[in-house]
Amino acid sequence: MIFEVWAPKATAVELSLADVPHAHAMSRGEGGWWSVEVAGASHGTRYAYQVDGEGPYPDPRSRRQPEGIFGPSAVYDHARFTWSDYEWKGRDLRGAVIYELHVGTFTAEGTFSAAVEKLPHLVELSVDFVEVMPVAPVPGGRNWGYDGVDLYAVNETYGGPDGLKSFVDACHQAGIGVILDVVYNHLGPSGNFLHPFAPYFSGFKGSYWGEAVNLDGPGSDEVRRYFIGNAVQWLRDYHIDGLRLDAVHALHDRRARHLLAELSEEVDALTCSVGRPLSLIAESDLNDPRMVRSPDAGGLGMTAQWCDDVHHALHCAVSGESHGYYADFASLSALAKVLTSGVFHDGTYSSFRDRAHGRSFTGVPGHRLVACVQNHDQIGNRPGGDRLPVPALKLGAGLLLSSPFTPMLFMGEEWGARTPFLFFSDHVEPALRESEAARREREFEGFGYVWDAPDPSEEETFLRSKLDWSEVKEEEHWSLLCWYRDLIALRKALPELSDPRLDRVRVEVDALGKWLLMWRGSLVVAVNFAQEAATIPVTAGTVLLASDDPVLANGRSLRLPAQSMAICKHR
Repeated sequence: MIFEVWAPKATAVELSLADVPHAHAMSRGEGGWWSVEVAGASHGTRYAYQVDGEGPYPDPRSRRQPEGIFGPSAVYDHARFTWSDYEWKGRDLRGAVIYELHVGTFTAEGTFSAAVEKLPHLVELSVDFVEVMPVAPVPGGRNWGYDGVDLYAVNETYGGPDGLKSFVDACHQAGIGVILDVVYNHLGPSGNFLHPFAPYFSGFKGSYWGEAVNLDGPGSDEVRRYFIGNAVQWLRDYHIDGLRLDAVHALHDRRARHLLAELSEEVDALTCSVGRPLSLIAESDLNDPRMVRSPDAGGLGMTAQWCDDVHHALHCAVSGESHGYYADFASLSALAKVLTSGVFHDGTYSSFRDRAHGRSFTGVPGHRLVACVQNHDQIGNRPGGDRLPVPALKLGAGLLLSSPFTPMLFMGEEWGARTPFLFFSDHVEPALRESEAARREREFEGFGYVWDAPDPSEEETFLRSKLDWSEVKEEEHWSLLCWYRDLIALRKALPELSDPRLDRVRVEVDALGKWLLMWRGSLVVAVNFAQEAATIPVTAGTVLLASDDPVLANGRSLRLPAQSMAICKHR
């Protein structure tokens, strides 16, 4: 077989094979690509490169790292896996419900195969996609995934490349699509061996998390192909249905054609080839509608983007918190605005940023905004990794799942999991390991937290974050799970609830009485956020469809108990 690697500035590159005493000198070709043909090498062969006498280093495009990020690469033949999802036609993001999970903490075992065993739970919940947090190899045995390196490979702790394929195959057989979280704005600080090969990085700190990727400097053509090729691999070779692109606002690209627009075009072409819809979801805090507009209209072509403004407004309403970046969202009027406009900051002043922020999303359908009550960041970036209590989740889920946006749940939310989701890592180098807690605290200066977090490097921090599935059997948790199931079923049964047209959403709030009414066609969603019962005026002849608590109808009004909600229909 032929081994190839890009090293444009190198004067000599050698290939080392396991159990072979001598290295194979590689020949330089066009564009700085080096190659050598080795007889007998095949699937499973372990290898590494030496660049100008330094190394050995794993392959920058390594498909497998069986011994972890500091070990050799292994040849991996995608054609050897036997798929059984030949009837899978994919899923459209429109009208879908997403379920975010972290493989290592979703089950006690923390593997793809163990996650497969939980798919019946997700089928009964009626979610359409699972969104899997990053699976690239990381230092040590536990990590959120955003310290990944060897981006073409899959974490062996979870089950490696075959494990991921088996998980995707099982999801498809269960009727569930798979979205994979990928990180292209930086690489982890440990095990990152791209520097000796080529100008993969720009030389300046592009974000809090590390050095910026070289997307627009000398040599960046091939760097861009490195990331686009990675995206294509997941969608084509792993049958993934969509990618969630981490922190795209940290992609520093001054070219006339942004990397995201180029990626969007490549994925559109691949969609035609594989014959199923493929989605690109951007995590962006820019509040810029160009993110989800087509390149033909001057946009970047993303299928959807995460919308923090919706989360913040929902969180403030159900929790009462107003510190840090929540300050601008503390009033119910902010919630009314995001439910009808998609974003709160559309050119308005952001107190957290101390400047004007965002643009109007007028004309953007709600399904292009992925919204949530909780996600890995909004839980895990709290010092104690604490989740919302059950009463708050009932209200938040009711509004989220009756909103015009694409709803996303975070694992365990549906039954009100008591287990925290803490930040954890397992750096090998003592300096990184010992400084992780202090680094984490610095990252959240100004967020309004008294930072009292467990050490992210301690194994116990990771173990505490694993879901406790036995909770589901308890009455309070089972009741909440039934509420989530009913809400999702109602959303799928009543077209008004999934209608993405924001201009058809009407909201009325009473800041003093702490209640909200949201009209969705012939439906009305009534929410009482107060600690005491409230009488809320509605149209005469309203019929109750769903409620998390008993509701009394009295002529033209609803009597809602404290912290409760109802979905009604006009006759």
